[in-house]
Amino acid sequence: MIKSMTGYGKGEATTGHGTFTVEIRSVNHRYGEVSVRMPRGFMALENEVKRAVSALLKRGKIDVFVQWEEAMAGESLPQVDMVLARAYFTTFNQLAGELGLMGQAPLSLVIAQKGVLRESRSTLAEEDYRDQLMSALKAAVAALDAMRTREGEALAADLSARRTQVAEWTAMIRERTPAVVIEYRQKLKARLEQLLEGTELDETRLVQEVALMADRCDVTEELVRLASHFNQFDEALRLPEPVGRKLDFLMQEMNREVNTIGSKSSDAGITTLVVRIKAEMEKMREQVQNIE
Repeated sequence: MIKSMTGYGKGEATTGHGTFTVEIRSVNHRYGEVSVRMPRGFMALENEVKRAVSALLKRGKIDVFVQWEEAMAGESLPQVDMVLARAYFTTFNQLAGELGLMGQAPLSLVIAQKGVLRESRSTLAEEDYRDQLMSALKAAVAALDAMRTREGEALAADLSARRTQVAEWTAMIRERTPAVVIEYRQKLKARLEQLLEGTELDETRLVQEVALMADRCDVTEELVRLASHFNQFDEALRLPEPVGRKLDFLMQEMNREVNTIGSKSSDAGITTLVVRIKAEMEKMREQVQNIE
């Protein structure tokens, strides 16, 4: 079953320590690219998060956002680093003496310095929070995967319908091809008879000319290869693993065969069908770009 590369998922995990909220979004990308944004205190787990996501999501540009809300954060009380406060106070007073300034450093100046006043939060230990973070991550990935699966089902249905339409037009080209040769022979014979004005027509030369034309316009090989590509395309849509790159390759090969058919044909009816096929295949190619 094919999957889309676009989607969104969210997961949460809560314990007595607090709550992890993980959000994941993905968009189209040729390869698999994972970026993670998370609180500084958990940066040691960043690579582990990337590996976990990459193991499940093979293609797409994937952004992971991790938020951490510590329990009872609103009741955290401020603490003063007295050693640091005394050092700032002494340094400011010494500087004032050197500059010949009167008075001592005000309290507001001391507590405004970085690190002097801080909240009394516990030191985060990454190993204590790993399971909780991974639980939230797993839920987010599952939600994202479910959305990508639903969109993939819609893409598969659309591609299958368009592939069926292309095959129908291709069958019309196959049916039309023999008639083109017959019509060419009739037109060529009528033209030669008109030009020769009663002179006997060389049937052997006529047959040779028609044979050359039939050889130049023969698209049997292209039609056989197209049929093979159609079968491979249908099989790929049913495969469980990511097939986006395979489908993209098949679309290129199908387009190559159709272009060759168009270049060989001198028949207006076949040319019209080729134009329709190419327009439909372009829509298919755009859809394939969304597949993992």
